[in-house]
Amino acid sequence: MRIHHVQVACPAGGEEEARRFYADGLGMVEVAKPPALAGRGGCWFRAYGPDGSVTAEVHVGVEDPFRPARKAHPGLLVDDVSGLDTLADRLRRADHPVDESDRDSLPGFVRFHAFDPHGNRVEVLAPRP
Repeated sequence: MRIHHVQVACPAGGEEEARRFYADGLGMVEVAKPPALAGRGGCWFRAYGPDGSVTAEVHVGVEDPFRPARKAHPGLLVDDVSGLDTLADRLRRADHPVDESDRDSLPGFVRFHAFDPHGNRVEVLAPRP
């Protein structure tokens, strides 16, 4: 079994803010939703490996009433600590708060947490060297 995607929610009209975080901040690529689902709002994002394979997919769906996931979260794995730190800096430069208070609390990994503009928690990890 593998994970195909994770879904987080946003309020109606929150797609542009989601794009700012997932595409501009995390560097994921927005992909078109299937026509049968496009009318529901929201947006989808993918990350690709060097060989072009999909390595992560996040679906941002519209939820009404909206309530952010403050504890439940996707955990996105990057290749190394250098990439992790680069990504944290990129998020900060785009005015997205990054919390590194638990950076060394997970054995075998270095990590940070961020919150998308709607308050959904996102964890980014790298294997500890």
